[in-house]
Amino acid sequence: MDRGRYDETPFGAARDTGGRHGYVAYFPEPIPRRLQVSNDNLMRVADAEAALGRLAGAGRLLSDPHLLVRPYLRREAVASTRIEGTQASLLEVFDAEASDRPYGADIEEVVNYVAAMESGLDRLESLPLSVRLIREMHAVILAGVRGRDRQPGEVRTSQNWIGAAGATVATATFVPPPPAELPALLSDLEFFVHEEPSLPPLVQAALVHYQFETIHPFLDGNGRLGRLLIVFFLVVRERLPEPLLYLSPYFEAHRQQYYDALQGVRERGDFDGWLGFFLDGVRAQSTDAIVRAERLTDLRERYRSAVRAATRGMANQVVELVFEQPVLNTRTVEAHLEVSRPAAIAALRLLEDLGVLSSVADGPRGQLRWRADEVLAVLTDETPS
Repeated sequence: MDRGRYDETPFGAARDTGGRHGYVAYFPEPIPRRLQVSNDNLMRVADAEAALGRLAGAGRLLSDPHLLVRPYLRREAVASTRIEGTQASLLEVFDAEASDRPYGADIEEVVNYVAAMESGLDRLESLPLSVRLIREMHAVILAGVRGRDRQPGEVRTSQNWIGAAGATVATATFVPPPPAELPALLSDLEFFVHEEPSLPPLVQAALVHYQFETIHPFLDGNGRLGRLLIVFFLVVRERLPEPLLYLSPYFEAHRQQYYDALQGVRERGDFDGWLGFFLDGVRAQSTDAIVRAERLTDLRERYRSAVRAATRGMANQVVELVFEQPVLNTRTVEAHLEVSRPAAIAALRLLEDLGVLSSVADGPRGQLRWRADEVLAVLTDETPS
């Protein structure tokens, strides 16, 4: 790591670790409790807060927020793992979840991300947002996938670094703090999350993500976990009634700017640059989430009307399920609605006749799946916000 690129700032400094095998690492300061925010970013805070408020309002108006939570979480998981190098698409994830085939490595990482979020949200009912909870989610993220040999759920006890393939601690772009620094830094992060706020919640969320990524407390999975923390922080601070805001699609679409903005804080103390990028992402993704929610809600009402005109059977319940899981098989319908296989097939066939679903047969046994193509089109639109 080039020490000359790093100024000493209120956020930290690059220093030699000393000793016979010393190297240059970045030593973060505790999270600042007070900051000077530029006028431009104060305006961004207002715009982002307004967009987030509209998204929260949309969440409160939904009779069943899982209409959005489940598919939105998978969009987040796909984008977040793509930042780390996977190639899975959202359609591939939905297809895999409705298939008998074993998951591939990339799909497995996405599924683990989803499981970490869902288990973490369940744990929030009995456990505060804390280092313990973070460690539990980390163990889920790395379970059985690449990185599973890198101490899942355990704060690192050796040095890690960020750089091009083959980089060493000497040639790395960034070397996080040595292991001995981690307990105090993580304790400060935990205190910050629960302190009486002295800054707007979105500014705090930007600080939490920056500090976690800079501490880099695990040997693997830090990026994915750090992006999850943004949502958890906003839920804990009651800025969102449901976890509906996901920033990874924005970060993935602007990947280099995302990396450069975080690095700018470390090298020059340019938190304002990172904050501006973060707030633009919050505004863009809140607006994006609202637009998708409106399109999905309109589709649901159209499908409900079509089913009501055709039948009074359980196809209505399958319509609701379609928005949580837009790729279905008969077992999914049987399990969720507690019905027989013939009843599940009859409902799926009816929805196919009505144009809600289309059937797909592939695999060695020609297993049938049903896709809600219009729902998938809303969810898989990859146009950057």
